Amino acid sequence: MGQQHLAGRVTVALVEDHQVVVDGVRSWFGPPGPVELVAHGPTVESVLGTDADVLLLDLNLNGTMIIDRVAELCGAGQRVVVFSEHEEPETVRVVLDAGASAFIGKGRATRESCLETILEVAADRPSVTPPMAQAIATDESPHRPQLSDKERAALLFWFQSMSKASVAARMGIKERTVRQYIDRARIKYAAAGRPAPTKEKLLICAIQDGLISPDEVTVYTSLAAEVSDEATSR
Repeated sequence: MGQQHLAGRVTVALVEDHQVVVDGVRSWFGPPGPVELVAHGPTVESVLGTDADVLLLDLNLNGTMIIDRVAELCGAGQRVVVFSEHEEPETVRVVLDAGASAFIGKGRATRESCLETILEVAADRPSVTPPMAQAIATDESPHRPQLSDKERAALLFWFQSMSKASVAARMGIKERTVRQYIDRARIKYAAAGRPAPTKEKLLICAIQDGLISPDEVTVYTSLAAEVSDEATSR
């Protein structure tokens, strides 16, 4: 997404098809606060050209659920915060696994809580809202966190002594998304009562749970490095 505007203000584009909600969000993000609503529209396409820091996305547009668009938007580098009345734990887990940075429930959102979440996401810090906490707490296997395929891949590459920047290049995603996947794994373990604040502890937990096998944790050597080494040895 884009750069924050002058004076450190965070910019937001809202995808919402109900004008009353647009008006409410606009009143929350009006000057002189730290967040500015710079665009809004009833479809994803109507705001995609906007250079905003965060995309605030309703899941139900004109009677159609667009959950399947979340992964596409996140993969394109958007910081997506879902803003929806559909707060069922399964729905929350699906959009988070698709890469959404946070989930705000319309039914219990306040100006303060919404601003806090937007600012955390814009700064690439992990954010846990009430719907997210409930989704994690009601997971079928609370003592063995369920990681998405992308979360597991990010952890595996990171455990192979790769930097977060290298992991991002390997996965074809932004570095901040890698940090998000790692932070989310930590949040899931903390919610399960097994905090893993360090890389070593997170690796131990992942191996204990069978999410990663010990023989997978080998030092990764890129093809470029191998070619360079071969040329040097000649």
